[in-house]
Amino acid sequence: MKKTPYYIVLLIFILNASHLNAQENELNNNLTREQVNDSIEQMPRFSIYKDNYFITGVPLNDEITAKTADVKYHISFKQLVTRNTLPWDTYLFVTYSQKSFWDIYDDSSPFKEINFNPSVGLGKPIYNKNDRLTGVLSFMFEHESNGRDSLASRSWNNINLSYHTSLSEKTKVKAKVWLPFQYKDGNPDLLEYIGLTELTVSHVIVPDKLEAEMMIRKGLNWEWKGAIRTRFFYTPFKNNNQGFMLEWFNGYSESLIDYTKYVNSIRIGYVIRSSDLGLLN
Repeated sequence: MKKTPYYIVLLIFILNASHLNAQENELNNNLTREQVNDSIEQMPRFSIYKDNYFITGVPLNDEITAKTADVKYHISFKQLVTRNTLPWDTYLFVTYSQKSFWDIYDDSSPFKEINFNPSVGLGKPIYNKNDRLTGVLSFMFEHESNGRDSLASRSWNNINLSYHTSLSEKTKVKAKVWLPFQYKDGNPDLLEYIGLTELTVSHVIVPDKLEAEMMIRKGLNWEWKGAIRTRFFYTPFKNNNQGFMLEWFNGYSESLIDYTKYVNSIRIGYVIRSSDLGLLN
């Protein structure tokens, strides 16, 4: 008898746990439209967009050597261009993210790959019939490339729509769907590995201390050529957005240069958490 994959079990556990408190917390924790507008007015224009981290680790499906162990780090920032002054209570923002893979243990410590990811988008709070916040909708244009030429060049563009919402006080969900274009030069089969959708679920295990997150992406094929990324965040200090992160990546397209290569790796290190969706807390 075939066993149920661990990530399905974990997702079911998280969703069931969150459902127990969802109705109880719905009206108590959701902000009113006026509170959301006040919060957006007080937001800093320049902030962290996605989590910034510096982690190191080893492969789980290969021999551990100076060439296979590495460092992966990520920086990400957001500039709020307008507040909720545009039509339909939307706001304009630009972001920049950069993900790097550094063979720090190898001779001369070369950078294996750097992926650049700028974007521009519109954000819009979504309210229920009681005029309380239920989620945040984002409509964005994104570009991602590795800045290289010839046979090593990788890039793609997409227009995407994402929705962030809270299932309960401790559980958040992000669903993202994209329409790709200008991706066939250098990586014509990219969609077979990244697909068209992505789902991320996060759950607070211990408030202000421990949180789990899982991202699932399925490629456009009959085989399993997507990715599962599991993360655990530990914050040792109260009221602090800094701490430690354990990441397990299992699948394809972790980097653009090797998007067709299967990766099974575990890394641990330092993280600065993003509060970009603080409205949902």
